[in-house]
Amino acid sequence: MTEATPTTPDSTAAVEVRGVDKVFETRTGQVHALDAIDLAIAPGEFISLIGPSGCGKSTLMRLIADLDEPTGGTLTVFGKTARQARLDQDYGIAFQQAGLLPWRTVAANVALPLELHGVGSAERRSRVEHLLDMVGLSDFADRYPDQLSGGMQQRVAIARALAEQPRLLLMDEPFGALDEMTREKMQTELVRISAETGAAVVFVTHSIPEAVFLSDRVVVMSPRPGRIQQVVPMRLGAEAERAARTEELREERAFFDMVTAVREALHGGSPVSSGPRGVETR
Repeated sequence: MTEATPTTPDSTAAVEVRGVDKVFETRTGQVHALDAIDLAIAPGEFISLIGPSGCGKSTLMRLIADLDEPTGGTLTVFGKTARQARLDQDYGIAFQQAGLLPWRTVAANVALPLELHGVGSAERRSRVEHLLDMVGLSDFADRYPDQLSGGMQQRVAIARALAEQPRLLLMDEPFGALDEMTREKMQTELVRISAETGAAVVFVTHSIPEAVFLSDRVVVMSPRPGRIQQVVPMRLGAEAERAARTEELREERAFFDMVTAVREALHGGSPVSSGPRGVETR
């Protein structure tokens, strides 16, 4: 089930994808990565992309980020072309590897985008202090990346991605390399941060429980060529609005029902055994 395509562009959407295809030319022929993708993401909405490896999740994110161009169709970010949105710094991006500069302190890593765009030192210092407080790393401002745990490095990467107060945050498996305990803590932190900033989030993951815990809607993609197979709204109860989600949600019946709904969507609507509670399907 794909999103209905509006008849006119929606300038209020954070991201609008209309009939997008992506074909890669390789030495052995064409690879059809994405086919007829239609998706609209509202400002402040948290969307997770999930599907089998090679289904085009990261490719779609790269198109939104203007790191690649679609072969067909149109894509806008806040009513602009992806290129213009990049130039206007409308989005921040975080990858699976934190990508911190080892010779710069935590504070200097977070400040880097602000330095590159000419933000004055006083404003830069104030913004970095606020961001480090937001991600709980105020006491580590003068540390270097190799003095931090993996989870702390990812918090620095998230703070850096938010440095220029983007209205959209793009995240490509940012917690994939973390141990399970750290990963769950980071998910809880991201829920809080996204609610505080009001940024829309597009989040790529292979983890069904992660997608359910974080998202307003989960976009389930088919094997290549990637299509939107189903969009599953997260119905977790009135008391589990995204801003209020806590660790206790992971033990609620509604949470397991949503995990099952996404798992069935991945399997084409066929009922599947849910397995032990909390187990990920990758």
